[in-house]
Amino acid sequence: MPDSEVTGVISGDRHVTHDELADRVARASTVLDGYGVGAGTNVAIMLRNDIAFLEATYAVQALGAVPVPVNWHYRGDEVAYILADCAAAVLVVHADLLDQISGAVPETTAVLVVDTPPEIAKATGTDPVPAPVARSWNTAVAAVEPWTGEPRPSAASTVYTSGTTGRPKGVRRLAPLNPADPVVGAGLALMGIASAMRTVVCGPMYHTAPNVFGIVAGRTGGLVVMQPRFDAGELLALVERYRITSLHLVPTMMVRLLALPDEVRVRHDLSSLRSITHAAAPCPPEIKRAFIEWLGPIVNEYYGGTETGIVVGCTSEEWLAHPGTVGKAMPGCSVGVLGDDGSWLPAGEIGEVHLWNPGFGDFTYHGRAEDRRAVEHDGLVTIGDIGHLDDDGFLHLCDRRTDMINVGWGERLPGRDRGRPDHPPRRAGLRRHRPARPGVRADRRRGRRARRRDRRLRRRRGRDP
Repeated sequence: MPDSEVTGVISGDRHVTHDELADRVARASTVLDGYGVGAGTNVAIMLRNDIAFLEATYAVQALGAVPVPVNWHYRGDEVAYILADCAAAVLVVHADLLDQISGAVPETTAVLVVDTPPEIAKATGTDPVPAPVARSWNTAVAAVEPWTGEPRPSAASTVYTSGTTGRPKGVRRLAPLNPADPVVGAGLALMGIASAMRTVVCGPMYHTAPNVFGIVAGRTGGLVVMQPRFDAGELLALVERYRITSLHLVPTMMVRLLALPDEVRVRHDLSSLRSITHAAAPCPPEIKRAFIEWLGPIVNEYYGGTETGIVVGCTSEEWLAHPGTVGKAMPGCSVGVLGDDGSWLPAGEIGEVHLWNPGFGDFTYHGRAEDRRAVEHDGLVTIGDIGHLDDDGFLHLCDRRTDMINVGWGERLPGRDRGRPDHPPRRAGLRRHRPARPGVRADRRRGRRARRRDRRLRRRRGRDP
């Protein structure tokens, strides 16, 4: 079968068909069931983008348990905090990460270890490391029969995200998502999710967006190619080789793709692409426009958070009509801008953005009920961004209320990036005024900040985009 027609999941030189993946998932469910994993149990997954990430996630979900992705950059205290906070029954982890979490795993958490495969070792600058036989994920999965228990209802998710206290917050949904809900379905469609889609997962799956994207894509019957670490030139080669139809990117990746020499960009046939979606950080208007000019009006954008899901979105055509926007509220969703005095602001006035997506339902911060109450106003919640609505209802972002630094897919508090100096707060409160030309000043500020961010990222080494 030619590469352009192969389906299943690929990582490096490894390939599993959908049937092979389903068999391994059923066997992994038996393994986890033996560790007492069941309805509502939390299972931590500390893996790079790997076939085993999908195996573990699907197996946990089959048991009605909750997969909890853990940032594989975390060490000692950071990992210990999450494992203890969510009371993880099992941790599934790559073998080469064992040293950095030594002493951090509670006695109540069992550990299953996945071999670090050659493609991940190469991408992360390590050596391929086999798992200890006694705790080997592959050995355990191969040694049991497929799970044959009754199907269990899906559990609500728990995802840890950076918080203003410096400790990750566990965002726990109060009910599982329903893909059949039209509001949820519209958000997934904007992400580029489609039947038999072919995609490359190039963002780290410990972040919410690539996690949801990769997990849902793996169930569409198409092809998922795992890229262990983003590489712009390699991504274009993968698109051509496997006739990729959908991509989910962040602006940093878009910058790096546009920075490739012209002869590299034109060398590859990208005509199979039908949808490119980006999110997670402000995109400089000149980058967005250049991307549309390069690949055509297939570039979509959305805005939301782990707490809210996708609330705001726009197509290429809508963005060109409203340069700098992140979109307008999706059908059934709500967005508003709140002033310092607690009143909702009219179009053009800058304040704190509040959102709600009823399809994603309610959530809480695990063990932090007061923090949950603090982010809500009149049924809408804030994820900390500052912006304004234009006269057509399109949202423009221009700042963060808290002192966060955008780093590719996620955000980090100043000082949490090892070796980085603290950054001073940008401002103490919100400004309330009407720009002389609504949207223009905000767009210019976003562009300047994004360019500074990209310069910082180019100087940084050893981190995922």
